[in-house]
Amino acid sequence: MTAPDLGEWLEKVLNHKPADLSLFSRALTHGSHDSGDYQRLEFLGDRVLGLIVARWLYTRFPDEPEGNLSRRLNTLVSGETCAEIARSINVRPHMLLGKQARDDGAGDSDNVLGDMLEALIGALYLEAGFDAADQFVRRAWGDRVERQVRAPQHPKSALQEWAAANRRKPPVYEITDRSGPQHSPRFTVTVSIKGAGEAQAQGTSKQEAETAAAKALLEQLS
Repeated sequence: MTAPDLGEWLEKVLNHKPADLSLFSRALTHGSHDSGDYQRLEFLGDRVLGLIVARWLYTRFPDEPEGNLSRRLNTLVSGETCAEIARSINVRPHMLLGKQARDDGAGDSDNVLGDMLEALIGALYLEAGFDAADQFVRRAWGDRVERQVRAPQHPKSALQEWAAANRRKPPVYEITDRSGPQHSPRFTVTVSIKGAGEAQAQGTSKQEAETAAAKALLEQLS
């Protein structure tokens, strides 16, 4: 069942009173709970979020080249950041999950939380338009844009550059384990640079695990 205070919570966090509560309820519904899940709304919300943040960065950093803007964008719309935002606005009590998904920890999965946040943005865009979605993103992301004093360098790129600068072969990434159910997987990745060292990390996707492993190895090498 939909949480009894869903409408009140949505109005508070989105600054919008839903006319069609079922639209927003669908944005919070996992595939394990019902066939009408969040995936289509997440597809839309992902694109809306990307456009909002891209426009925000384009205006805020008028002198930066495309590469720097892309690095900023990738960090701000990453699954990890979206999951952080979802937790900060208290999405979890309103998630509609099947029993197995709850037992498997989907309620605290970065993948699921991030996707549901994007689905909420998609729902807000459909019902209230681009400006309402833009205003929500700017409030929810807060000072994250301003905290990026310089465009962040992706850990994998930084590790690649370290290897080149130190005359080493490029880093090698290997998936050493995959566990968990299909809807909430856990990947373990080991990254190594011959003659320099290796590190291991986990993530809810191959990309996330590779990024975490690269970051861990950079910390070892610094």
